This record gives sequence, structure tokens and C-alpha cells, in this order.
Amino acid sequence: MATKSSIHIKPCNIASSKAHNRRTAEYMRNIGESRIYVIPELSTDNEQWINPDFGTPELRTHYDNIKRMVKEKTGRAIQEKERERKGKNGKIIKVAGCSPIREGVLLIRPDTTLADVRKFGEECQRRWGITPLQIFLHKDEGHWLNGQPEAEDRESFKVGDRWFKPNYHAHIVFDWMNHETGKSRKLNDEDMATMQTLASDILLMERGQAKTVTGKEHLERNDFIIKKQKAELQRIEETKRHKEQQVNLAEQELKQVKAEIRTDKLKSAATDVATAITSGVGSLFGSGKLKDLEQANESLRYEISKRDKSIDDLKVQMQQIQEQHGRQIRNLQGIHNQELEAKDKEISRLNTILEKAFCWFPLLKEMLRMEKLCYVIGFTKGMVDSLLYKRETIRCSGKIYSEEYRRRFETKNATFKIEQSPVDGNKLVLTINRQPIGEWFKEQWEKLRQGLRQFTEEPPKSRGMKL
Repeated sequence: MATKSSIHIKPCNIASSKAHNRRTAEYMRNIGESRIYVIPELSTDNEQWINPDFGTPELRTHYDNIKRMVKEKTGRAIQEKERERKGKNGKIIKVAGCSPIREGVLLIRPDTTLADVRKFGEECQRRWGITPLQIFLHKDEGHWLNGQPEAEDRESFKVGDRWFKPNYHAHIVFDWMNHETGKSRKLNDEDMATMQTLASDILLMERGQAKTVTGKEHLERNDFIIKKQKAELQRIEETKRHKEQQVNLAEQELKQVKAEIRTDKLKSAATDVATAITSGVGSLFGSGKLKDLEQANESLRYEISKRDKSIDDLKVQMQQIQEQHGRQIRNLQGIHNQELEAKDKEISRLNTILEKAFCWFPLLKEMLRMEKLCYVIGFTKGMVDSLLYKRETIRCSGKIYSEEYRRRFETKNATFKIEQSPVDGNKLVLTINRQPIGEWFKEQWEKLRQGLRQFTEEPPKSRGMKL
């Protein structure tokens, strides 16, 4: 099953960028279960990378360095805020502010590594000159399902008594400036489309709207907390479509009015000619018909004037609708950014507590890794409690799953136990019949391969000839 790929580029929020350096992975009592969207068992799979060539991991410091560089290279201060200017036709044009640091969000596979994403960033730098500053891989986010997953859902897995749907993604922060000229890099729509294809090729993803796989499909947005934000954004889109419909209707009416005015002007010109001719031969027809023609001509001129005023009113109305829509979009985006910043602060606080817990209890991270392994293999919560917390040996029969070989292997009356690693005293290992589980999986895989090889190499038995 293939996985689609997508990358979304946006200006980087410098104020909240530190939140990417610390990820939460601990259940907290002061948060309701329905809001938890980070699974601590998966936090050990997160990775990060900071570009050492720029001397500082702080984006605010790097941003200030860019501002000084732009001033030195161009002699002008960097244009950070949106501004307005008057075009050649007299209309006001809004010019967006410069975004020297931008953030891309990539949907990735469960087995995507930091090296894979770094390769994508290096290729972007080679092609377009945008330099990767920071990379963060998040493999512990997702959302809880309300009940059992659907039959076609191959991605969700059970954590305790509840089902969890993960959302694997990566953040990559780019320096978007040309440090030789002091100007921002310019990427058009074709460049952005090529970037999408590049991401799919390097990360072994299918080109399109991204979701991750290995038999799993993950959410495009990841947690219960931002459901409210998604609903708000959907409402913005609906409002936008309504305003666009109003503008389209106004433009259609404007075109119709212009067409009618052209027709009226032609009628007016024809009437003027007829009036001139008739005035020359008025004695033949009498003065009454001449007055009727003059009154009809005046009526047409009045109608044209009224239509011109209607056009001006429509233009004013269209401008007001566009300005109102723009204000609504900016207000809602501001609220959305505030909620995201508050969420990042909460994540940062929780992650600080988690880091302290790892320092105080060195085996905590290993216990979390063992718990994750047991659930992936297929053990129930009661079996995990016996193995991990009670440190008991359990005996069972059935099929256990291997992530490395992506298949289940049969066991009969096997004994399982979590023991201290004989190689590293700070590590734990799950054993089956006193053998490390990884070695046992490898042996079973080799037996399966040999059986398949013998089956394919065995010649078919001759059935003889029948008369």
C-alpha cells in the first residue's frame, strides 16, 4: 500500500519555535483523557537536528543576524510588515511582508529517519538556495478513537484499553534569504510543485496529499485539541466562498449594465442623427414629431446617467465586501495563532517535567520502550503489567508480530520475560525461552525462507501416461 506525500510551507513563528525542541510524552492528571494526543511510549522515536553552520540554535538570534545582513547588503531595512502602495491604475495594492525564516511540515512514514529528511533539505538548498536550519521528527502524536477502528483501518493500534491513530510528521525550518544579495528567494508555483515531487521521491512516498503507511493511514491533522480550530477554519472557508459568490454576482451585474449602456449609447447616437435629419425636413412632418424625438433622446441620456451611477455604487459595494472579508480572515487567523502558541507553551511545560523524570529515573525510558514493544508484539495490558511492572515470567501460545519482518510468527507454550541486558546494564531486553526476541524473530524468518526455497526448487511429480 502506497503513502501519499505533501509539504506545507508557511512563515515560521519565531516566538513559539522553541517548543519544537522539547516534546511532551507524559500523561498529566490536570488534563482530561480526551485531550491527550501525545503518547509517551512513542516519544523515544522523536529526533531533531540543528544546523551547526550558523553558530546558534536560537531562531530569534539568527533572525536578527538576517536583518543586519539585509541592511548591509541593500542599504534598506527588511520589510517585515504588510504594506500598501498605489498601482499604475490608481488602485491600492497590498504587498506582503518579507518572511526570511519559513517552516515546512512534511507527512512521513513510520520508518522515515532524520537522515531522510536531511537529504530532502540538502536537495532543496542545492536547487533553490533555501538553507535548512532545524529539523524535528514527531512520531508520538495522533488522536484517540471513540471506539473500535473501521475494518479498512490498518494504521490504528491499541494502547492499553483504547485505540490510537498516529500522525507521523516532520518540521523543517528554512532560511529563505540569499546572503550574497540580501534579497529573499523567489519560488513560483512550479517550484513548489517540484518540491512536492522531490519530497515524495526522497521519502519514498506517493505524490499527492500526504498520509503515512506500512499498512496504516494517518490523519492529516492530529489531535482533539485542534478540532475546534479545524471547525473555525472550515467556517472561514465557507464565509470566503459566500463572499466570493457575492463578488461574482456583482461582477456579472456590472458586465450586464455595461452591455446595456453600450446599447443605449448606440440608440442615443442614432436618435441624434434622426433628430438632425428630421429638423431639416420638419416642415414636411410638422413640429409635433420633432419634439417627440427630442424627448426620447433626453430620456435615453437620463437612463445612461442613472446606469453610470449604478456602476459606481456597485464598485463601492464590492470594495466594502472585500475589505470586510479581509478583516474577518485576519482576526480569525490571529485567534488561531494564539491558540497554537498556548498549546506549544503547554507542551513545553510538560516536556520539561518529562526530562526531569528521565533524569531521576534512568530506566523510565527503557521501560517505556519495552511497553511499546510488548503492545506491538500483541500482548494485552494484563500481560504487559505482569512482564514490566511485576517482573514476572509469563507463558503463552499464539502468534506474535514482528515490525522488522512485518509478519506474525507462531509460538507454542513459550515463556516470555523482561531482563537486564547482559551487554549494557542500562538496557532492558525481552526474551522468549531465554533468547532475545530479536534473535528469535531472525531464526523464524530464516526457517520460513528456507521452507519457501525448498518448495520452489522441488520438481513436480510425474503422473505418468494414460491410454
